Amino acid sequence: MISTLEKEITFKYLKTRKKDGFLNIISIFSFIGISLGVAVLIIVMSVMNGFRSELINKIVGFNSHVTVEPYENSINAEKLNNKELNQISKELIFSNSGEAVVINKNFTKGIILRGYSKKDFPKITVTKGNNFIGSSNNLENNNISIGKELSFDLNLKIGDKIMIMSSSGIQTIIGDLPKQQAFIISSIFDSGIADFDRNVAFINISTLENFFDLETKDRNLEIYLKSPTNIEKQKIKIQKIFESQFVYTWSDMNSSLFSALKVERNVMFIILSLIIIVAAFNIISGLTILVKNKTREIAILKSIGVLNKSITKIFFLVGVIIGTSATLFGIFLGVMFSLYIENLREFLSNIFNISLFPEEIYFLSTMPSEINPFSIFIISICSIIVTILVSIFPAIKASKLDPVKALKYE
Repeated sequence: MISTLEKEITFKYLKTRKKDGFLNIISIFSFIGISLGVAVLIIVMSVMNGFRSELINKIVGFNSHVTVEPYENSINAEKLNNKELNQISKELIFSNSGEAVVINKNFTKGIILRGYSKKDFPKITVTKGNNFIGSSNNLENNNISIGKELSFDLNLKIGDKIMIMSSSGIQTIIGDLPKQQAFIISSIFDSGIADFDRNVAFINISTLENFFDLETKDRNLEIYLKSPTNIEKQKIKIQKIFESQFVYTWSDMNSSLFSALKVERNVMFIILSLIIIVAAFNIISGLTILVKNKTREIAILKSIGVLNKSITKIFFLVGVIIGTSATLFGIFLGVMFSLYIENLREFLSNIFNISLFPEEIYFLSTMPSEINPFSIFIISICSIIVTILVSIFPAIKASKLDPVKALKYE
């Protein structure tokens, strides 16, 4: 417990006085340093969490959450009625794909064609956005839906024809020649990721299978989950249902990317934590100077019967209060900046006429930010623990002061 005397002396030492001079400067810099360290950590973690979430949304929006691929035998349609599968899934869609070459005047380019049925195509996420141009209900015969970036590259619009060459051949009198077919652009999608928009297109699944000489048993099952975030546990459930098929998730397809993001986030946390540690060491300097300045007062307190542990508590509380208040102020700053970081980015971009967050590099048009309460809690705890640790040494040093020697030299 903290006595009334200990509280009064602690708050007395916390008050700024002109004669303290350099001591006050150190305390102020300690406060500012810890506050900025905590704020910067929260801002960086929020932006990285936001970037990760936005990236997941875009990747998940373009790919199915879970894909089941057949090995030798086709996927058993009866398993689609599985009770556990229906509990976790939102949509079950059959698809197929193949690699082809786009031929447009003097331009050729490799492309991945994905096939969906006319009724299933409107169910995928890219067709539901405001940036989708055209109708999603007419993916049939020789109609094709291409990405925004590909339409820019080839200068194409809805209603234009595009020639595509298949990787499978057709027998002629002069030998095998690759299949070629003209497709009419019925819609243009915008996934938000330029690489996808430039390299993937959608056609009717029956047309695709004829074009690539595929069979219906080769079709994949795309599973769209009600909750795609907790993917690993749901993958295990799906693997039990489709034991003889290959099951993979959006997380498996992009594991290297998200592993790199995780490593980067952890490294940034460690580096920025050094700001707090450096600032916290100023508390040691401040408390050491405070002990030196208060030598006479400490000696008087001891001579009137104040215990060593009370002296330790007083100086320990001074350091902890400075660190804790700085941490709380840093949390306030960090949260406020995280909430309004996009407004700040727009303001700075307009003032200095520069692009602080180029869309072509980061795949995002706005600065993402996602405040994670658990991250804030960890940052706060780390900051307070560091403050506690650096406050112990000066506090113990103050309690060990010899009152006789102290008063003798005063």
